[in-house]
Amino acid sequence: MTQRAKIDTDGSETEAPGPPVVHRAAGLTSAEVAERVARGEVNDVPVRSSRSTTDIVRANVVTRFNAIIGVLWVIMLIVAPIQDSLFGFVIIANTGIGIIQELRAKKTLDGLAVIGEAKPTVRRDGVTAELSTSEIVLGDLIELGPGDKVVVDGEVAEADSLEIDESLLTGEADPVVKKPGDPMMSGSFVVAGGGAFTATKVGREAYAAQLAEEASRFTLVHSELRSGISTILKYVTWMMVPTAIGLIISQLVVKDNDLKNSIARTVGGIVPMIPEGLVLLTSVAFAIGVVRLGRKQCLVQELPAIEGLARVDVVCLDKTGTLTEGGMDVTELRPLNGSDETYVRKVLGALGESDPRPNASLQAIIDAYPDTVEWRCTQALPFSSARKYSGAAFSEGDGENSTWLLGAPDVLLKAADPTLQEIDHLNEQGLRVLLLASTPHDLDSPEVATDAHPTALVVLEQRLRPDAADTLAYFAEQNVATKVISGDNAVSVGAVAGKLEMAGAANTVDARTLPTDREEMAKVLDENAIFGRVTPQQKRDMVAALQSHGHTVAMTGDGVNDVLALKDADIGVSMGSGSEATRAVAQIVLLNNSFATLPSVVAEGRRVIGNITRVATLFLTKTVYSVLLAVLVVVSQVEYPFLPRHLTLLSTLTIGVPAFFLALAPNKERAKPNFVRRVMRYAIPGGVIAAAATFTTYLLARHHYSGTGALEAETSAATLTLFLVSMWVLAIIARPYTWWRLTLVATMGGAFLLVLIVPWLQDFFALKLVGTTMPWAAVVIAAAGGMLLELSWHWVSRRFPT
Repeated sequence: MTQRAKIDTDGSETEAPGPPVVHRAAGLTSAEVAERVARGEVNDVPVRSSRSTTDIVRANVVTRFNAIIGVLWVIMLIVAPIQDSLFGFVIIANTGIGIIQELRAKKTLDGLAVIGEAKPTVRRDGVTAELSTSEIVLGDLIELGPGDKVVVDGEVAEADSLEIDESLLTGEADPVVKKPGDPMMSGSFVVAGGGAFTATKVGREAYAAQLAEEASRFTLVHSELRSGISTILKYVTWMMVPTAIGLIISQLVVKDNDLKNSIARTVGGIVPMIPEGLVLLTSVAFAIGVVRLGRKQCLVQELPAIEGLARVDVVCLDKTGTLTEGGMDVTELRPLNGSDETYVRKVLGALGESDPRPNASLQAIIDAYPDTVEWRCTQALPFSSARKYSGAAFSEGDGENSTWLLGAPDVLLKAADPTLQEIDHLNEQGLRVLLLASTPHDLDSPEVATDAHPTALVVLEQRLRPDAADTLAYFAEQNVATKVISGDNAVSVGAVAGKLEMAGAANTVDARTLPTDREEMAKVLDENAIFGRVTPQQKRDMVAALQSHGHTVAMTGDGVNDVLALKDADIGVSMGSGSEATRAVAQIVLLNNSFATLPSVVAEGRRVIGNITRVATLFLTKTVYSVLLAVLVVVSQVEYPFLPRHLTLLSTLTIGVPAFFLALAPNKERAKPNFVRRVMRYAIPGGVIAAAATFTTYLLARHHYSGTGALEAETSAATLTLFLVSMWVLAIIARPYTWWRLTLVATMGGAFLLVLIVPWLQDFFALKLVGTTMPWAAVVIAAAGGMLLELSWHWVSRRFPT
């Protein structure tokens, strides 16, 4: 608190007794700022954002499979009709769609990143203002308060009980007390107190800033889904290369056919082996998820976080700001031990004035008891989550000096104090209780709270978030365990959770009784839901303990005491109004501060994972049957049955169009691990059956047809079988059926029927069924293949459950 004026009886102002006012540094002048900007001494490190437009285009265009298909496309344009080059135009369209969707996601991400960007308080010309980090110049004086992130390297200029957490840089969890002249590193953050520091390194000169930029850079990788797809593509490449070589030799050397026709059929065998649309659809699904969440003011700082939250089975919640709104109201003041209520009000008013950056509890006290007394703060102890109290020493203006503490009653009072029973009764009602106590010790004494004398209880009522109950109910329905981890009294937290009808609200644990052994702690965490009096380090340990039991853990929070746990959790979720430090380390930032947005993120993740698993089965079934057909052709020394146009038609109707709709459909199925195994256990038998049924029809047709046009008739019969079996695969993948899924399957079947009956489409796709015997034989073989599909997939589901 600064020295305040006293009003005399004649109305004039005189200075209250005390030491002289300490004048703050004014910071740089406007002219000095302009000089530094002209010299380029500006903090020009780019804001964490999405990939550049160039990177997006390159990632979608320059791929291994695009290169292979591009070469094959050029060959087909030279040697075959345009119908056999359709696959190239499809790839161009797919790539364009991917680029457009990712650019939309980039625009959304960039816009939200600006909204959620931290704006440090900078002092210039003696005036403070919030500026973008990119506007800071060398020598700027930057003010700090609890939860503020240090955005550039510097040197402490002013310190008021300033405590800095450098754990994200050094790994050391204990806060460091900073004094004028001490260095400040970007990437650290304030846990208690306040002050100001002078920027000594800006832009890319700050090494810690480079680390922070690199660590928080937009990423499109490192997820089980993408890693699984990469693994699958690696195996596909290994299968494709020798098979393609064998097919080329078979069609061009062994068979003495027309060269152009042989080339066309060789390319027709190679192209469908490539599941090129799978990567595209995954990118599109993620990108559309970002856009959808962006509309709900949810900033996804790392795309895999959408997938990660869908895999979460434990959500750790911080009560304040998550289950309750940030604001509180003082509902009652209870003097203790005969204390005078008027005097207590003066103490509370002075305490409120002593902290320039009050937390929610102290702000409620400030609102209830404005400071009107002539007290002068001589020393302050800012609130710390680790010690659970704050304090201040005052000169009361009449020659008396006093020192006061305000904080958790069960921390400041002895365990046998009878006042605790009264407090427990209030906590059971969900009320928050703070103890005001006087102490004979100095604030910097390690025993400051040892002999605290209770003076009054301040009863606060917390405002419940109206959407919290529905969100908790959603997680309960989805079998996601919720754990409330709070610094408040456990009974009080449990009462709040009980009002929200949270399961396990009655199971409360005081974190001071938790075992330090990780295994023992994990057992207690599994058995209980509400934890109070948790220190920041304990939050981190609790996350690690849950993870040690195989849980995928999400942590929500908005305060500086949540940073360590947010960083270590599988998914960190921060509120937009939270501290700069929490927003910096979280993968997801809820800019609208609404806990109710989390179910939307979970739903997007489940949609992406569940649907990509579905469509991956479609794509890889095609890859398996394409490779097997090529192998069978090589071994049998016969012509490859299909031209590129046939497989382009089949791929479009049974995979391409349906996969696009299925990938973007709602899907509430809980995400499951082992993506590669879950996909391949269906794709392999599906591909084997499709290849066997198709090749059987082809061999029968070769014996049935003869003369001119026999190859075209054989191809048409084989195409009919392959289409019907592929449609059966699609029909299974589309389950459970809804009206639009049935419509989708029926439409694809109708489109193929149209090709078979419209003359010019028959000519365009070279598909014409000859006679009735072989077409009906093709249908019967396909039906047998479909039944075998049903049986095999049912057996696989039971034999290899996920």
